[in-house]
Amino acid sequence: MKRKTRIQPMNDAVAEQDDNGYDRPSKSQLKRDMEALQELGQALVELPKDALKRMPMTEDLADAVHECRRITDHEGRRRQLQYVGRMMRGLTEAEVAALRTKLDEHRGVNRAATARLHWIERTRDKLLADDAALTEFIRQHPAADPQEGRTLIRNARREQEQGKPPRSFRELFQWIKDASAQGAGESEDQDDERADEDREDDEA
Repeated sequence: MKRKTRIQPMNDAVAEQDDNGYDRPSKSQLKRDMEALQELGQALVELPKDALKRMPMTEDLADAVHECRRITDHEGRRRQLQYVGRMMRGLTEAEVAALRTKLDEHRGVNRAATARLHWIERTRDKLLADDAALTEFIRQHPAADPQEGRTLIRNARREQEQGKPPRSFRELFQWIKDASAQGAGESEDQDDERADEDREDDEA
C-alpha cells in the first residue's frame, strides 16, 4: 500500500506534464481567461455613461456594473469589481465576444477623437505662440476665416496676459475644429462637438 501511495502522485505529475501539454497549459489558460474577463468587467465599469448604454450586457451584469459605478468606498468598489468579474465568467462565449467587439469599436472611435482633440490643442498653442502659424493654417485650411482667427488669437492672448476667463481661448479651439473639419469634408454631430469642447475646457 505504501508503494502504491508513492506511485500515485508521480503518475499525477506525469499526467500534468506529459499529456501533450494539455493539463498544465489548460489551467494556466483558465487563469488568464479569468483575468481577462475581470479586466473586461473593469473596462465596462470605467466607460462613459453614453458608451456603457451601447454595450450588449445581460440585465444582471448591467445591474452589477451600474452598482459598482455608484460605489465610492475603495474596498466596497474592489469587492463589487470582483463580483462583476464573476458575472463576466457566467457569460457565454458569444456574449463575451459581442462585448469585446463593442468595446473595441468604442476604443477605436475614442482614440481617433482623442487624437483629434490633441491636434487641435497643439494647433491652438502654435497659433498663440507664433503669428506665422496662422498663415500656414489658412493655407492648409482655406475655408477658415482669417479675420476671425486673428481676432480670436489676439483676444485669447489678452485673456492670458490679464488673467481673464478663457472665452476667446475656448472659441479659438472651436474655430480650429470647425475650419479643419470643413477642409476635410467631415460631418460632425453638434452635441458631440459641445461635449468635446467642454472636456477640453476643463483640462485647459
